[in-house]
Amino acid sequence: MNEPAVVTKGAGAAATPAASASPASDRADLRPENIQDAVIRLAGNSQDGIQTAGAFLARLAGRSDHDVMTYMTIPATISGGPSIFQVRIGSGEVLSAGDEADFLVAFYQHSYQDHLDFLREGGVLLYDSDNVEPNLDDKRFVYVGVPITGLTVEALGGTAKDKGKNIFVLGLIAKIFNLDADKLKKLITEKFAGKDQSIVNTALMAFQAGYAYPVGNVLTKHYRFEHFPKTSGRAQITMDGNQALTYGLIAAGVRYGAGYPITPWSSIMETLRRELPKYGGIFVQAEDELGAVSLALGFSYSGYLAVTGSAGPGISLKAEAIGWASMAEIPLIVCNIQRGGPSTGLPTNVEQSDLHQAIFGSHGDSPRVVLAAASVEDCFYIAIEAARIARKYSTPVFILSDTSLATRIEAFDEPDLSKLMVDPKPDLTPREGGFKPYDLERITQHIPPGTRILDGKYPLIGGLEHDEMGHPTGSPKLHMAMTAKRRNKLRKLAEEIPVPEVFGDQEGDTLLVGWGSTYGPIHDAVKMGREHGEKIGAIHLRHVHPLPNGLEKIFANFKRIVTVEMNDQGLYGFGQLATILRARYCEPKIQSVTKTDGLTFRVKEILQGVFPGKFVSVRGYSPNRPVSGNGEQDVDVARAESIAQGVG
Repeated sequence: MNEPAVVTKGAGAAATPAASASPASDRADLRPENIQDAVIRLAGNSQDGIQTAGAFLARLAGRSDHDVMTYMTIPATISGGPSIFQVRIGSGEVLSAGDEADFLVAFYQHSYQDHLDFLREGGVLLYDSDNVEPNLDDKRFVYVGVPITGLTVEALGGTAKDKGKNIFVLGLIAKIFNLDADKLKKLITEKFAGKDQSIVNTALMAFQAGYAYPVGNVLTKHYRFEHFPKTSGRAQITMDGNQALTYGLIAAGVRYGAGYPITPWSSIMETLRRELPKYGGIFVQAEDELGAVSLALGFSYSGYLAVTGSAGPGISLKAEAIGWASMAEIPLIVCNIQRGGPSTGLPTNVEQSDLHQAIFGSHGDSPRVVLAAASVEDCFYIAIEAARIARKYSTPVFILSDTSLATRIEAFDEPDLSKLMVDPKPDLTPREGGFKPYDLERITQHIPPGTRILDGKYPLIGGLEHDEMGHPTGSPKLHMAMTAKRRNKLRKLAEEIPVPEVFGDQEGDTLLVGWGSTYGPIHDAVKMGREHGEKIGAIHLRHVHPLPNGLEKIFANFKRIVTVEMNDQGLYGFGQLATILRARYCEPKIQSVTKTDGLTFRVKEILQGVFPGKFVSVRGYSPNRPVSGNGEQDVDVARAESIAQGVG
């Protein structure tokens, strides 16, 4: 068997050949055996299957009653390229994927060079000594060299080459962190179920080889996550945001839909195509985006609330038909899984730059509801809320998610489906005489064709302006009245939306305001800020349009309001949500911290942007990325994830 190239080395420790390993007392390891939280980053190429290995770790955490959150970068090129998968496992609440890695696995020299600065001082660098030559004079870290490639080939045979080294590393990590090997083997078997048995056997062999590696030769001790039993009494499930959104739609009674493939929406479409027939429904892959939204509108017209979706470029193509839905007052769910833009932009990176498009991206005054999921768990529940609103107010409802939510994995309590599942059957109850589909005096709902109307006066539905029975009209007074009717539905909705709770200080100097996937980093930033004496709180908006009534009362309790957004500060220095809030409340104390690097917010970035000059060397947060002013990044400071995208 190949021997380890290098054993551990930390601050003040010398590199020691494995064959003459020094006593355990001479080898530095700065963490206790029992740990509550760890950030593990796998860095290699997308072809190495590091996303698969990381996903196994995340799903194991979920099945072991640990909290978990992941973060990944995916190359935008078909040929693949540098990629990472980061998983944070904790015994308590995990709100963000972690600013720094405690444990970095580097498969190649570029993995080591690009990501070493993300390893915390005193952290463990596990590297493939067949491909990586680290600078052992840098005494900030603990170095563990293992010939991963050679050992994988040795375990699987020469014909396998190094295709199983991701699973070999999974076994190695399982041994180091005392993870449940039997559960991991079961996950591996489930993952490859339906494939040739030789594939399953090869994966299990690679895992066992890694798990059997004598890590005692290179580490002084193993680590073990402390276990705190969940108090909810419900089992945990583990999935990514797109999966959660998909199953939320099904629970909400959505049985029909149509779409067109585009990253990162496509996996929702693929899952709906597979799952909806099980519930008597169907999902159609259309020839283009306009065809997709039109098909979805046809399903909704029939009385079955339908869904369509895309990313920003595809939403633009759907805009005309969504305007028709507003005019005809047809319920429809539109999912926008945001990515970097404009145009094809950064197809595998994250941004929150479609907020204005969702609210205002229309011809004419075309009101629509806009919701934004805050977490993977919330992706499930936001779908149920969207369906409720779409049915009640007969209006298009946008669900905003993003690449971060779409691809990251979290564990959360299994929903109580017995209380949540919605009967999707159309309401064909006969309507009394005098029924008006567009009554100016009340909130009206679309009625499915075939519904009996007792006086025999059946309405029309179309995209032209109309009177109360749907008949086309060019009357200036009616157009004004109908425009107000469509707008006032959203005003009525605003009255029932709950005001978000304030996290942290209920009054003070700074209130952070977020929406979408920034929820976790913002809340962690509030915790860190309060620990360092700041009077800071936060609110998170799930209902972005219309806004809930009463926000101004919360704003009055703070000296300044700072939105945290992954979009550009624009011509006038404010992010997209900040622009809306300033217009709504005419409040000059509303500011923003923004960024457009295509990466999720780190807690440190938020603190530096909100409090310039502070939080430069806080334990647990790397100072290698200064942020100044209104979120403008120093141009010469580039993060390694940017390199990993394979995008110019």
